[in-house]
Amino acid sequence: MRLDLVPQIKHTDSNNFFLLSGPCAIEGEEMALRIAEKIVGITDKLQIPYVFKGSFKKANRSRVDSFTGIGDEKALKILRKVSETFKVPTVTDIHEISDAAMAAEYVDVLQIPAFLVRQTDLLVAAAKTGKVVNLKKGQFMSPESMKHAVTKVTDSGNDQVVITDRGTMFGYQDMIVDFRGIPTMKQYAPVVLDVTHSLQQPNQASGVTGGRPELISTMARAGIAAGVDGIFMETHFDPANAKSDGANMLHLDHLEKLLTNLVAIRKTIVSL
Repeated sequence: MRLDLVPQIKHTDSNNFFLLSGPCAIEGEEMALRIAEKIVGITDKLQIPYVFKGSFKKANRSRVDSFTGIGDEKALKILRKVSETFKVPTVTDIHEISDAAMAAEYVDVLQIPAFLVRQTDLLVAAAKTGKVVNLKKGQFMSPESMKHAVTKVTDSGNDQVVITDRGTMFGYQDMIVDFRGIPTMKQYAPVVLDVTHSLQQPNQASGVTGGRPELISTMARAGIAAGVDGIFMETHFDPANAKSDGANMLHLDHLEKLLTNLVAIRKTIVSL
């Protein structure tokens, strides 16, 4: 059942990209299973290697009254149920050293949030679990500087590492993806483009992060054309009422059309 992610990226027979996708946060079992079932059906049809994404808790919140989760163990058990039900690997983000061993009992990929990617002890703890480690590029970091984050993981005895670009801060309330960084970071590890977080508009006066979801397809197509190995995309059947990051998520009803388009672009790129 478990997808050995890095070899899959490097040696997939279809030369397809892989997908990390799901809701921003685990809000409950029914919603997680509903979203996973839909995405599994689409990715099976399109032959896209798939990893279900869901945060078991949200530690980086704008306000103290923002949703942070339904309980760590409860959410992690839901991630395990998704994996067992649909035979897909899962990914969740961790925020503290103690999270690494706990989450590793339930998921296949440990994700390091962008704001924490320079925290050496956290990266080492994730690496030592033996799980795949997905490093989000810091919004404040150059592509070249991600080499050192990767090295922290590999020097800890774990060569299953992925880099995810989620944009760079441009002013106070906007994110910009510099596509020149993709070939640079591919020298260090397989590279994923986080389409939806790259379209965030953080630091709003309201304390609720905004976004530009109308640009999701544009950003995703550009990433595939630039040669990314994977796409990260948060999706929900009701983004307007999602408990986290609803402003920049893709509606689940639009996912199949977009992925079909991305597969066609990928086939064109690899045939050149």
